[in-house]
Amino acid sequence: MSWRKEQRRAERGYHHGNLKEALLQAALGLIAEKGAAGFTFADAARMAGVSPAAPYRHFRDRDELLSSIAQRGFEQFESLLTQAWDDGRPDTITAFQRVGNAYLAFARNEPAFYSAMFESGIPADANPTLMAASERAFGIIRAAAERLAALAPPGTPRPPAMMMALHIWSMSHGVASLFGRGDAARRKLPMSPEDLLEAEVLIYLRGLGFTTDRKPEAAKADPKPSGPPPVPPAGPPAGPWGTPK
Repeated sequence: MSWRKEQRRAERGYHHGNLKEALLQAALGLIAEKGAAGFTFADAARMAGVSPAAPYRHFRDRDELLSSIAQRGFEQFESLLTQAWDDGRPDTITAFQRVGNAYLAFARNEPAFYSAMFESGIPADANPTLMAASERAFGIIRAAAERLAALAPPGTPRPPAMMMALHIWSMSHGVASLFGRGDAARRKLPMSPEDLLEAEVLIYLRGLGFTTDRKPEAAKADPKPSGPPPVPPAGPPAGPWGTPK
């Protein structure tokens, strides 16, 4: 009797063409509840309300289901990092800080995707589309690292951009995994994860001899203002440090 009920649910899923999406959403819910290693293929089928055999119409096995979730996660991750980077505007340091904050935000807001992407044990190179999605996301961090490497002061050896990208990715991932995640495994901090990551990256860059001011690069190239210097206003300064405006 129960088998027939499951079969009818499965038929409804096929009829509406939503079984694959239902399985993905069911697996995401199970990952959020039990972790990437805490459920079986049959659990995902049960959560989706279909027979144990139904998932095989779309996925070879549980690993392929996890791979599809990880791929979708990396696609969303890439979009978030791209928006945060914004081609390095208004300056490289500020834009790079936004990328770090976006990394932490993704780990906090999408813990199930984050777990499938980095904690499922699924090798990225086992699936070409998953590998391509993960490389595109990492490409944003590498592009930002290339901009940072280009800011090396005169006389300072320029570090390889790939090395910088891997170092900064490791720092971001460590803070996100330990202190910035959105599940119960997050550890407490006396500061925000964003402040911790910012301090860590600034210390790293200063250790390489980089300046970490946030003036636009165009302004650095031409530091001398054109025309006469501005005339200071008469009287005491206005605003919070002087008389009210």
